[in-house]
Amino acid sequence: MTQTEPKNMNKLLAIAGAVLALILLLLYMQGSFVSKVAPGIIESPADSNLLALQTSTVEKKQVADVMSWPGTVKSRTVANIAPKMTARILEIKVHASDKVKQGDVLVRLDERDIVAQEQAALAALAGATAEGNRAKADAERIQSLYSKEAATKEHLDTSVAQDKLAQAKVNQATSVLTEAKSLHADTVLRAPFDAVVLKRFKEPGDMGLPGVPVISLQAPQGLRLEADVPTSCASQFTLGMPAQVRIDTLGQKVTAQIDEISPDVDAQTRTQLIKVTLPTMTGLQAGYFGWLEQGCAQHEALLIPLSAVQHIGQLEVVSVLAKGHQVMRHIRTAKVFGDQIEVISGLVADEVVISNPQQAQ
Repeated sequence: MTQTEPKNMNKLLAIAGAVLALILLLLYMQGSFVSKVAPGIIESPADSNLLALQTSTVEKKQVADVMSWPGTVKSRTVANIAPKMTARILEIKVHASDKVKQGDVLVRLDERDIVAQEQAALAALAGATAEGNRAKADAERIQSLYSKEAATKEHLDTSVAQDKLAQAKVNQATSVLTEAKSLHADTVLRAPFDAVVLKRFKEPGDMGLPGVPVISLQAPQGLRLEADVPTSCASQFTLGMPAQVRIDTLGQKVTAQIDEISPDVDAQTRTQLIKVTLPTMTGLQAGYFGWLEQGCAQHEALLIPLSAVQHIGQLEVVSVLAKGHQVMRHIRTAKVFGDQIEVISGLVADEVVISNPQQAQ
């Protein structure tokens, strides 16, 4: 045997020893040298205090499938303020979001043409009044002469007719003046009620036209949530019934009341407009986004108390009583219904869970 052979042998033995050590390490890490527990549910020893624990039975019952539909908060009372005549807008005294009181001046229109018409109507009335007074005096004078047989019946009838015609002209001139004064008053647009300015449609210098809004107002009281609901679910709503509304901006969920159900169905979306009266909420404003929540159908669910569920990291577990022992069971949950929660896997009906698992520890 040469001198190199023992060296090669020692080298091979060292490599084999290293491989064997690595294999033993891997086996140890896998638990090959530790007694194993058969897979399944681990039962804790019987506890003499189990009778003191609060327990609940897994219930199987029908629950509502709660659906949510987006909606917008709107005011029940909205008014578009528009002039009754064609006139240039001289001044708009409010801006969007301004609060106004009933009778406050909102818009002023150019009144020069109306003032001219009013002056002309005053002059016409003065002339008609003078003519009417003269005709009335003539009729009275002729009536006196006729009673003394100093005037003919034809002369009397003529004077009476002229008096009536003059009085008709006075009435006509009075109506024209009244109309001119009314138009003059209409050059100032005022708030019809306490409100918040929603929008300005025109600016000073624009031409105001009859029936064309200049600004829009809304009453701050009487806010409603308006939502489009599929017809399949809209049939579940009735006037006056309670409904849940969630306003994300305020972080609040309130009970509201169905106020109006539109009978019209949108041909494209197959939805109906539902309007829900909202209770008084601090900070609530028209234009806010909200959700209308309501049960649309039902399904059978398994329910347990919320207090029975424990969270271990991302896992949900419950303590189940089985044959006098506490058994930890992994479950999956779904929606919450009051103080109960729906279980979709891990339990069956009529099993017993511990409602206060902290006391069992």
